[in-house]
Amino acid sequence: MNIHDIMDMLINQNGSDIHIIVGTPPMIRIHGVLQAVEGTPVLNTEQAENLIYPIMTQEQKDFVTVNKELDFGYQFKNKGRFRVNVYHTQGAIAAAMRLIPTDIKTIEELQLPPILHEFSRYSQGLVLLTGPTGEGKSTSLAAMIDEINSTRSEHIVTIEDPVEFLYKPKKSIISQREINHDTHSWGVALKSVLREDPDVVLIGEMRDYETIASAITIAETGHLVFATLHTSSASQTVDRIIDVFPAHQQSQVRQQLAATIKAIVAQRLLPGIGGGRVPALEILVATPAMANLVREQKTHQIDSVIQTSADQGMVLFETYLQQLVRRGAISKETAIQHAFRPEDMHRLLGD
Repeated sequence: MNIHDIMDMLINQNGSDIHIIVGTPPMIRIHGVLQAVEGTPVLNTEQAENLIYPIMTQEQKDFVTVNKELDFGYQFKNKGRFRVNVYHTQGAIAAAMRLIPTDIKTIEELQLPPILHEFSRYSQGLVLLTGPTGEGKSTSLAAMIDEINSTRSEHIVTIEDPVEFLYKPKKSIISQREINHDTHSWGVALKSVLREDPDVVLIGEMRDYETIASAITIAETGHLVFATLHTSSASQTVDRIIDVFPAHQQSQVRQQLAATIKAIVAQRLLPGIGGGRVPALEILVATPAMANLVREQKTHQIDSVIQTSADQGMVLFETYLQQLVRRGAISKETAIQHAFRPEDMHRLLGD
């Protein structure tokens, strides 16, 4: 079995990921659960290389030999696109391949709340999607970006590592820039983006001080910025952004963040009762009251404000889980297992 056979199998089973690691058979993730590819052996080094190398150029192979790891995109015929991370583990080559669907789904098709339509209508500011890898952040972002593409005449610039969803220009024009392919680094790309006359900027991941500072600056200068961050809750996201900066800059960053942040969406994909995975969200909308909490170093009060601001479209993660349980979308056990605040979850479910 070659890598294209495995890719075919993953697509046919509506899976999300392929893992090639020496010492295990090839593994695929279906609805969040890892399983071995049927009829495949435990891989040795040569077999792993034979699965991974055919999707790499010689330049990519040389890069991995020297640098030990590489992210890149791979287009599989007309069936799908994969985000590939090739890396080394215990001296042997390995790969994780994430399937990026060919079609960009709408907010409704993804079962996301209607307030996300409002986020795509903003003209400036910072909109963040947060959560661990594999929880649907990029897919939700793509839905909002493509809604802008379909409804507004804008220049959308994406900076990604690697490019994931491929957008077809509709009302907007789109420049998709891939690290190591279209630009040498995040720093260079983020410095030059303001000279590219953007209206909307998508930053694939705010991964360090430099990208976070750039995202805030771009939003401050009157652009709409979408970005992802690996944090759990909305309040933790605000703390994480501020903590990245040196102590002497944090007061200034609070002022900047209070002025630019428009919304934070923390997302998870949970196993549904009817199979598949169901999105669960925590949503913060930057009202004047919320901006004051950020500005005045009172982020510990953010959860309380979210809880009492349902009329503004805000919702705590546990409240959203409670709604999913009531709709019969997820089980009580799933809600309790994945809650950020288990005590609150028990109370909401009446346990």
